[in-house]
Amino acid sequence: MKTIQILGMGCAKCNKLYENAEAAAKALGIEYRMEKIADINKITDMGVMMTPALAVDGVVKVSGRVPSAEALKDLLR
Repeated sequence: MKTIQILGMGCAKCNKLYENAEAAAKALGIEYRMEKIADINKITDMGVMMTPALAVDGVVKVSGRVPSAEALKDLLR
């Protein structure tokens, strides 16, 4: 099971990234767990300086932008 983490303070872009990541995971049919991380200390500890960001199993894949659900499929495979 993959852990998909959305890093951000809950802004509109963070919410859109959450939606897109969840749509991509569902489209791929993978087992996943969504997690939101809003703690700025945890976000910076992961090396993220620009939000929103997406991490898969603790590895940051995207930072500072909101890729489409289609683009996120490649990152989740």
